[in-house]
Amino acid sequence: MEAKKTRRADLQNRRVLFMEIGLVIALLVVVGAFSWGQTEKKVEAMVDTVAPVEEEVIVNTEQEQRQPEVRPQVNQVLSEFIDVVRNETQITTEYNFDDFTEDFVVDVPVAVEEEVVEDIPIYNAEEMPTFQGGGLNVFRDWVQKQLVYPRMAIENNIQGTVTLKFVIERDGSLSNIEELASPDRSLTEEATRVLKTSPKWEPGKQRNRPVRVFYTLPVQFRLEQQ
Repeated sequence: MEAKKTRRADLQNRRVLFMEIGLVIALLVVVGAFSWGQTEKKVEAMVDTVAPVEEEVIVNTEQEQRQPEVRPQVNQVLSEFIDVVRNETQITTEYNFDDFTEDFVVDVPVAVEEEVVEDIPIYNAEEMPTFQGGGLNVFRDWVQKQLVYPRMAIENNIQGTVTLKFVIERDGSLSNIEELASPDRSLTEEATRVLKTSPKWEPGKQRNRPVRVFYTLPVQFRLEQQ
C-alpha cells in the first residue's frame, strides 16, 4: 500500500526551495544596490572636479577696420617741381679744342714753402754773428773802452768780473741782457748800460737764414794800484 505525503511534509520540502530563491533575489538586490551607488559616486565626482570652460570668442575685426591705403601720386607731384631734361639736349662749352696745340702750356700754381722762423735762440750757428768784422773778442775790447768805473765802487774798493748773457737778434741788435755773476750791483748796472748802447752786429745764420744767437760776455773791472 503506497504512503501519502501530508501537506506539512510537502511545505517543508518547498521551504528549502523558497529560501534559495529568496537568497538569490536578496543577492541580486545587494549587487544592484552596490552598482548603483558606485555609478552615482563616479558621476558626482566628475561633476564636482570638472569646471566649466568658458571660451572667449575673438572677433577679428582688423580686416574690417583696415581701410585701403591711398598712395599719393608721386610722379605727378614731382613733375610739377622738376624739369626733365631729355637726352636730345646738347651741352655746349666755351672751350675750343683747336686752341690746344703741342706748344700749349698750362700754368699750374706752385706751392711756395713758407719760411720757418726759429724763435728759440741757439748757442752755435753755422755762421756765428760778427761785430765790426770780428768776433766776441773785438766786442769785448769795445765794451772795455766804453766802461765808466762807478764812483761808489771806487770808494769801496770794489772790483771783479761781471758775467752777462745776451741774445743777438736777427736784425743784429742785443736783447735779453741777464746777469750771471757779479761782485757788486753798481758794476752790473754799468756793464749792462754799455751793452745797450752797442752798435748792431752782423746776425748769425742757419741754412742761410738769420737766427737768434746766445752770447756770454765777461766784463772786467780793475782798479789801478797807486
